[in-house]
Amino acid sequence: MENKELREEIIDERTGIEYRLVGDYYIPNITVPKPRRTGNIGKYGRMKLNYMKKYKISEYTEMLLNNELNSFLLDVEDKCKEKLNILIKQMAEKENVTEELKANNQLEWVQRMNSIKNIAEEIILNELIYV
Repeated sequence: MENKELREEIIDERTGIEYRLVGDYYIPNITVPKPRRTGNIGKYGRMKLNYMKKYKISEYTEMLLNNELNSFLLDVEDKCKEKLNILIKQMAEKENVTEELKANNQLEWVQRMNSIKNIAEEIILNELIYV
């Protein structure tokens, strides 16, 4: 057999993909794009992730392959927390749940704040998570 010299790098003219020689095999030079954001995904990001895995499979797969999923989930987490804080503050003012009530009747204040938080979270789930 004739021993041919193999080139270190080749480019497939049909696809435009560059390959490099590793041992006896050509391996494609493919890299994963860097994520826009990094960090730990919280409660709302994980809820959105689970929703996407069940009901938005194509969007989930596309973001995962483009390395955009983590950044997207971190953005969702931030939006949910921000909206939650705004809603709780607005609803507490509307329901007259004040620091004065907290000082005079802590149990009632806790009950009303828990109710407000639950309502605000339900709004967030319907507007930002399950869409």
